[in-house]
Amino acid sequence: MFIAMNRFQVKLGSEAAFETVWRTRESYLGSMAGFVEFHLLKGPVLEDHTLYSSHTVWVDKAAFEAWTRSEEFRRAHARADNKTGESLYLGHPKFEGFEVIMTERKTNAAA
Repeated sequence: MFIAMNRFQVKLGSEAAFETVWRTRESYLGSMAGFVEFHLLKGPVLEDHTLYSSHTVWVDKAAFEAWTRSEEFRRAHARADNKTGESLYLGHPKFEGFEVIMTERKTNAAA
C-alpha cells in the first residue's frame, strides 16, 4: 500500500471555509483504480494556524501516480479552490508519500 498526505497550515479563522471547500468539491477518487480510502484530518491549533492533513490510501505507489496524471485529478483540483479570493493558507501545502511497510489490525479476540 501507499499513503499520500498533504499538510495544510490553515489561517486562524479560516477553518470553516477550508472544510467547506473539501466537503463540497468533487474528488473523483472513488472512480480511480487502486484507490482505497480518503481522510481529512484536523490537527492542533497553533499560534497562527490550524494544522490539517489530507490522507489517501492506495493499493500501491503506481496507483497513486496514475491518479496524479489523470484527467480526474486535474478536474478535482481545478474545483478545489477558495471562492473568497483570499488565501486560506500560510504557505503551500506540503506533500508526504509513504510506502506501507507493516500494518496491524485489531483481532476479533481483542474486541
